[in-house]
This record gives sequence, structure tokens and C-alpha cells, in this order.
Amino acid sequence: MQLPKSGMVLINKPVGPTSHDIVARVRRLTGIKRIGHAGTLDPFASGLLIILIGREWTRRQAEFLNLSKTYETTIMFGATSNTDDITGIITPSLNPKEVQLEDIKICLDSHCKTYAQMPPSFSAKKIKGKKAYELAREGIQPDLKPKEITIHSLELLLYTWPRLSFRTTVSSGTYIRALARDIGNHLSCGAYCETLSRTAIGDYTLADALTLETPNRPT
Repeated sequence: MQLPKSGMVLINKPVGPTSHDIVARVRRLTGIKRIGHAGTLDPFASGLLIILIGREWTRRQAEFLNLSKTYETTIMFGATSNTDDITGIITPSLNPKEVQLEDIKICLDSHCKTYAQMPPSFSAKKIKGKKAYELAREGIQPDLKPKEITIHSLELLLYTWPRLSFRTTVSSGTYIRALARDIGNHLSCGAYCETLSRTAIGDYTLADALTLETPNRPT
């Protein structure tokens, strides 16, 4: 695969590797060290990743980071996760009742707003120089602060208890797995993010992305 020595490349990240793994792969393919990305995707997530190659483009990272993001996700009701996603320790809720479709619609509408979202404990947020997930893995509750984010839209795609699939466009810095957690709390049944795919960043879409043959991250 031919990649530019300088420029922006849209990559379709598969489930498994980290965003850093994809950057490392592009470094090997191009021989260029100055490479970055504009918006992390967790290993369990797939979809659009903007890769910036060369000094000129990596200097523009903030420009791309600040763009809105669109995701398609499936969340699982009736349980919670310590990571707010499928990779964590899953704890079933006590006697969860099936949520009616009308209540789901009302809940989604109520979350289309600007509010202070609490980041997941297992996140890359820095607390006194240490990442939150490093503290969480040590059994220490990280002292995280809520961050103002905006949910621009929430479109219900499919609902069959206990799974809900929806498409959402959000501001930069929004955690979809935290949104899943918040929806579960709102409906008093618990929820976590089961699958996640980023389909757009600003006007850049997954349909225009390249696929790299990237092996899964070693376990």
C-alpha cells in the first residue's frame, strides 16, 4: 500500500489494535517518524481514524481533534461494566425490568443537550501525571472532573431488549461508553457499551477510509 510522505490519511481501524498500533503501522509503511492521529479509538472500537503524516500535518492536529464525531453503537441494558464497555468486569443489575420503547425515545431526546459528562474511570485522562486507567487498575478511584460536552443528535436504529443501537453525533471529547452508562442510569437498569464504530469526523467519512492489514494487538 502506497501512503504519502506528508498529508492526511483516513484509516478504517478494525477492532483489536489501539490507535497507537495504527500509527506505528503507518510509520513502518512510510518510514516517517512524525506521525499522529486526531482522536483515539479504544481497542474494542472500530471505524474512522484520521492519521496525520509529517510535520506540516501533525501541527494541525488540534484542528482535526476539535471536529464533531459521529458513531454507531450498541449498548447492553441490565448490567454495568467497570470500564463502561464490554472489555470490563460485567456486573448484572438487580432485577432489571424491560424498558419500553417510548421510554427509550424520551431518554434519547433528553440527552440531546450540553451537559457535564463524567469521564470513565478507565480513561486516558491525566491525574497528577498519571493516567486514570493506571490508577483504576491499581484499585484506586481516580479523581476525575466532569467535562462539558454536547450531544448534537441521537437517532434510534434498533431496539430489542436488552440491546439498543443508535447513531449519535457529539462534540469532541465525548465518551460514548460514558453516554451508555448515563443512559442506563437514567433508565434505572444499568447499561454498558457493547460495540462502537466511528463513522465520521466532521465532513470526513468512513466510506472514504483505507483498510490496513494490521494484526491484533498482542495479549
